[in-house]
Amino acid sequence: MTNHTEPTDGTTILLVPGHWLGAWAWDEVVDHLTAAGRHAVPLTLPGLDATDAERASATLDDQVAAVERAIHETGAGRPVVVVAHSGANAPVSLVLDRHPEQVRRVVWVDSGPVAPGTVLAPDAVGELPLPPFEALGQQASLDGLDDAALERFRARAVPEPVGVLRQAVELTDDARLRVPTTLVCCSLPGAQVMELAGAGHPVFAEVARLHDVDVVDLPTGHWPMWSRPADLARVIAAAAS
Repeated sequence: MTNHTEPTDGTTILLVPGHWLGAWAWDEVVDHLTAAGRHAVPLTLPGLDATDAERASATLDDQVAAVERAIHETGAGRPVVVVAHSGANAPVSLVLDRHPEQVRRVVWVDSGPVAPGTVLAPDAVGELPLPPFEALGQQASLDGLDDAALERFRARAVPEPVGVLRQAVELTDDARLRVPTTLVCCSLPGAQVMELAGAGHPVFAEVARLHDVDVVDLPTGHWPMWSRPADLARVIAAAAS
């Protein structure tokens, strides 16, 4: 792709993938953002690098520290835009709690902030591999993913470490709620998400407490970086502007 479209303002966009995924999951989105003149940095969180011999011992605190380092190293002292997909909501919620001043905007991709005390999988006794797609599809929409995407997902997925799944998300600073937020709603329409938030649904309870929220509908399945990468990149670029 040729880098000749709208100029970047220098803002770093950190792309944090959800469960079982590494930086590779954002490849197509990064291509589109780069073509649009954006500085996009995809992350592989600790525990999700298949070549790391110690990866199974990674904790949620390790993942938070990795995001903190990425903000420091790539942001050049300026607040960054953090994009969090799915299960990245736990470490990113903690980063927002600890460093709200370092995040210019957070973009939740078919995800959202977690409530204080959240534990992703309190009953986990070991690492969590990618489930069979029949089971996964009952938990999260696979709409828009062709056979090639599913085969790549299966081949490259890395089990989620138990230390990430069982650690509680302890949040203490309500300043996190004032970080400008974009909700990219894929599996559920934005109107339904906001209705559930207003009704106090536990999954969306924190959304109702946010001060500054933009809601963007991007109808597709739970992995829009594969089903609608160009459209997702446009939404992210607009949010970062």
